[in-house]
Amino acid sequence: MEFSINLTAPEKAAADCLVLPLAGARLPASLAKLDERAGGWLGTLAASAEFGDKAGSVLAGYLPVDGAPQKVLLLQLGEKWGKDHDPASLRKAFEALARALVGGKSASAAIALPVAKGVDADAIAAVIAQAVTFEAYRFTQFKSEPEPAPALTSVTLLLAKKADQKQAEEGLARGLAIGHGMNLTRDLGNLPGNVCTPTRLADEAALLAERFHLQLTVLEEADMDALGMGSLLSVAKGSTQPPKLIVLEYFGAGDGKKAPKPAVLVGKGITFDSGGISLKPGEGMDEMKYDMCGAATVLGTLRAVCELALPVNVIGVVPTCENMPAGNAVKPGDIVRSMSGQTIEVLNTDAEGRLILCDALTYVAKFDPDVVVDIATLTGACIIALGHQTTGLFANDDVLADALYTAGQQTGDKAWRLPVWDEYQEQLKSNFADLANIGGRPAGSITAAAFLSRFTRDYRWAHLDIAGTAWKSGAAKGATGRPVPLLVEFLRQRVEKKSKK
Repeated sequence: MEFSINLTAPEKAAADCLVLPLAGARLPASLAKLDERAGGWLGTLAASAEFGDKAGSVLAGYLPVDGAPQKVLLLQLGEKWGKDHDPASLRKAFEALARALVGGKSASAAIALPVAKGVDADAIAAVIAQAVTFEAYRFTQFKSEPEPAPALTSVTLLLAKKADQKQAEEGLARGLAIGHGMNLTRDLGNLPGNVCTPTRLADEAALLAERFHLQLTVLEEADMDALGMGSLLSVAKGSTQPPKLIVLEYFGAGDGKKAPKPAVLVGKGITFDSGGISLKPGEGMDEMKYDMCGAATVLGTLRAVCELALPVNVIGVVPTCENMPAGNAVKPGDIVRSMSGQTIEVLNTDAEGRLILCDALTYVAKFDPDVVVDIATLTGACIIALGHQTTGLFANDDVLADALYTAGQQTGDKAWRLPVWDEYQEQLKSNFADLANIGGRPAGSITAAAFLSRFTRDYRWAHLDIAGTAWKSGAAKGATGRPVPLLVEFLRQRVEKKSKK
């Protein structure tokens, strides 16, 4: 997909499809000339009862311009556009447009950017680029007869003022980077478990490292054993696939002694989760290939950060293995020793994500991080609490929690904070070890976070439970690419805050 920016009036745009955003049914002054050339048809079309008044309504039509029909798509932004603007309405409108364009037959589209007070070209261009890139995604590599690629191959953003060009270019770059990062995350999540193994994740990290000149370290089983990562390795015991601990380092703000401390992203990478000896029910077990979406999110976020060349230091850490039943697999009642020295009674082998994350979270202290954020499809309880719309957010630092929450609100990739108070530690008590790996049915997502908090006391930490948001089930089954937008915005805001100091 090619994107470009052009200082051209709508009536002069050359494209198979012309997109005209409107606020209500009245035509803006910028479309007066086009309406005149079309003999007033544009105004008639905009006032048509078929054109809804809700943000995201789309109406297709053909204007008789200079004797030749010109295909147009009218996009409703809502009456409040530019007055009492709602960012969610902006996303909703252009996501609907992206579906219409990608699902249509036009090879090229020109979109008039509706820049208004309080809604700059940066925000609009970013939303358009991200939405179209997301909608154009296809996962067909395993199909003998793949569905046809979208007809749409080029999108031009039409600007009325040269003064808006720089902002539009910045927004376009950001939207494309986030879209590309989301699509990498979706690709990895959608791969079957027999293909997307821990070794494959390490290979994907190597490709990123080569393309964007990142520092890559991959710890093998012997390396982890030498470090005392008994908790992580206990999960991997039942699989023939060797576990990995993948570390990618990006130094956009420099790597000297005076360089800013890094933000560390830790992604759960269970490439297939059978539940282990505590075997899951067969129904829906195919979806357990998505249990590495935290890992995929780390790689997708790093790709976007690199593409944008953000002046931040980010380290991505991916503990990855399979959780399988076997004669040598960890059993309920077994006690394992984590890298931190704390012992863990494994009451349920299907609560394995926290067992690999705890060693990774201990390991990352070596980087002297400013903040650590782990991302994990950790608990079904989070789906019960927040559904599939909202990511669970937990933190031991209010400022960090607020920054992640704000980034989610601004991108529409929303998260909601849940408590991780000391009272919940009571549920993790064990008669035989320092703590148990589950705390019972009550507050399941909270006790999982409380477990992780025992390994993060030396730094500012947040946990994103993406069990409900990382993938969709049903007819539209597939990885969603979340929470890449949230994390990219979070890292981008760190840049802005430092530049203001």
